[in-house]
Amino acid sequence: MEIETWYQRYFESQLKGRYIQWNHLDPIVQEFPDKFRIETLGHSVKGQKIVSITVGNGPKKVLAWSQMHGNESTTTKALFDFFAFISQEDVHQVAIETFLNTYTFCVIPILNPDGAATYTRENANGIDLNRDAKKLSQPESKLLRVLFDNFQPDLCLNLHDQRTLYCLPSGKSASISFLSPAADETRSRTKARKVAMEHISSMAGMLAVHLPGGVGRYDDTFNDNCVGDTFQSLKVPTILFEAGHYPGDYEREATRKYIFYAFLELFGLYPWNDQLPQHIPYHHIPKNEKRCRDIILRNARYGNSKGTVDIAIQFEERLEDDGILMVPRVDAIGNLSNYIGHREIDVEGVKILLNSHENVFEGEKVSMIVNKNAENQVFFKDSFDVF
Repeated sequence: MEIETWYQRYFESQLKGRYIQWNHLDPIVQEFPDKFRIETLGHSVKGQKIVSITVGNGPKKVLAWSQMHGNESTTTKALFDFFAFISQEDVHQVAIETFLNTYTFCVIPILNPDGAATYTRENANGIDLNRDAKKLSQPESKLLRVLFDNFQPDLCLNLHDQRTLYCLPSGKSASISFLSPAADETRSRTKARKVAMEHISSMAGMLAVHLPGGVGRYDDTFNDNCVGDTFQSLKVPTILFEAGHYPGDYEREATRKYIFYAFLELFGLYPWNDQLPQHIPYHHIPKNEKRCRDIILRNARYGNSKGTVDIAIQFEERLEDDGILMVPRVDAIGNLSNYIGHREIDVEGVKILLNSHENVFEGEKVSMIVNKNAENQVFFKDSFDVF
């Protein structure tokens, strides 16, 4: 495919893995061409600068922010892939020039630089910035709101990652999810919501070509503490992006590519001669279900358990040596037939040893799971991968 070939050649290769902080972005930003306008908007709780990147001079104004949650970096990588596309001068120059004359795209690549540095969801004061839209108690929240009020966007993009817990009714992983947030408690279809829904329908239809069955719709329960809900209630169309798990892709390198494709479609830059997309009505996009786990052992016996049980293991993400350590822990024990594992291991009724002992406890860190009666039969061994 044309777009796949381009992506492999031009994506922002200096950004990889899950741990992205401002120190990783700054050298790239310093090399941006003059068409990009860089501005320091303010500072975080710990005094780190918060920067906006603006490109284009068109009448349609789009505001985007990423890493509001510091440990959600996939959309930041996709934004820089998009910037790389705008910067190159080899392909699609007419489309790029049209974009620059049509849109003014203002981006905060890392709204929560303190959380990004420590790989935490919250900011340095322990506050979830996406629950601070009403109180505006944090400098980062105030900064975003001031920019929103001054820039007066026609469209907002609220960019996040979602955990591997989410899948779709089909059982497939929700690799990307979208939401047109509610603007009130009745979830009425306001004019702004409808605009966001139409954009989402177009992006979901395009992604169906590349990511069939992997796009979901997020829950739209109204919460006026959330930034997206607040901006939607202020009559500005707002789209929530949730970058999720693609099978085997814990670094989220595949997912970033599909988010990038969505940006191209949103801004009219997707090469339509690649493949014609479908149009998927917003409410036909399947809703997310929170019933996936990283690993599920099926039909296991342990200790004095009666009969067989399933054991779910979930990775805990931990910052270590400038990388992310994926620490497996027991998440649930019992009949987990309604749950789906990104990896499933059927031990066929064998009695297991977990970390060399017979008992299994929720929350326990998992190093190794073996057959009690044949310890050379290893069902799981933690590789302690750092991304």
